[in-house]
Amino acid sequence: MTPKPPRVRLPAEWEAQSGVMLTWPHAGTDWAPLLDAVTPCFAAIAREIVRRERCLVVCRDAEEVRRALPDLYPQLLICELETDDTWARDHGPISVFEEGCPCLLDFTFNGWGMKFAAGRDNLITRELHRRGLFLPQVAYRNRLHRVLEGGAIESDGQGTLLTTEACLLSANRNDHYSKAELEAFFKDALGLERILWLRHGYLAGDDTDSHVDTLARFCDARTIAYVQNEDPADEHDGALRRMEEELRAFRTADGHPYTLIPLPMADAACDPDDGHRLPATYANFLILNGAVLVPTYASPKDAPALARLAPAFPGREIIGIDCRPLIRQHGSLHCVTMQFPVGFL
Repeated sequence: MTPKPPRVRLPAEWEAQSGVMLTWPHAGTDWAPLLDAVTPCFAAIAREIVRRERCLVVCRDAEEVRRALPDLYPQLLICELETDDTWARDHGPISVFEEGCPCLLDFTFNGWGMKFAAGRDNLITRELHRRGLFLPQVAYRNRLHRVLEGGAIESDGQGTLLTTEACLLSANRNDHYSKAELEAFFKDALGLERILWLRHGYLAGDDTDSHVDTLARFCDARTIAYVQNEDPADEHDGALRRMEEELRAFRTADGHPYTLIPLPMADAACDPDDGHRLPATYANFLILNGAVLVPTYASPKDAPALARLAPAFPGREIIGIDCRPLIRQHGSLHCVTMQFPVGFL
């Protein structure tokens, strides 16, 4: 007997995409003193996206985008909105299919547990839908009674979710619900069969309470790339080794160990103003149609990181993007993007 398709399905990132969303930096964000450095990074990401699919740019002022990408501007899908910040992965919609139909899930984004202002960013998903930026068949679902950021979850597209306890169970997100209640809710809302919870792993300088997309990523339904530390003197050594042990203990839905791809722990990068460590990571890559964009940091470890990912993505070009400006505000490449499957844009 053919299994009945799930009522809700959360696609994997490697599935065919219609486009990717960026939220553009401006002088009203924390990027104000760094705009000259970070804008070219956003422009580089946009150029790679447009080579392969649509690029939806949410911005305060379209003219700022036009100045940064004069030749590319006519190809961009622009929506002018007031924004607090630029982390589209976390304030953007989560795309699912309900009974096979495309649907945007709008969860609350509260600035990673009320650490930062997020009132404008939390309006973006419903406003994009109201203004008709998506195809007419794309439905909108209000899920604002739960807090969830896209960077906190990894889907294999087949009913398995990878996440971290440190984020999903953190204070000021959904702490009035038990782990069992949250697991039941997310299984129903995202059409999941099971959730793999990581209890260990973090990056110094991270504001997200250990988003999984900074630590461990599905490359396909049987393969996970993860940050591996090989320096016993590094402050992350114990936590990342314990995370590696957890990943080795995880099993696929049919009972097999995952193929694990260790990515190098990025060289320590520190803020030039006060010296605190920044959360540089090679795990924060973005999968596109025909390519994978990987953050780089002008380090000897850049090339090995790209080389390790290449066998996991046959047929996709592996492209490094210098993300040193992005980590100045404690995020990287995946954090500033949100993909939409085919049938959405």
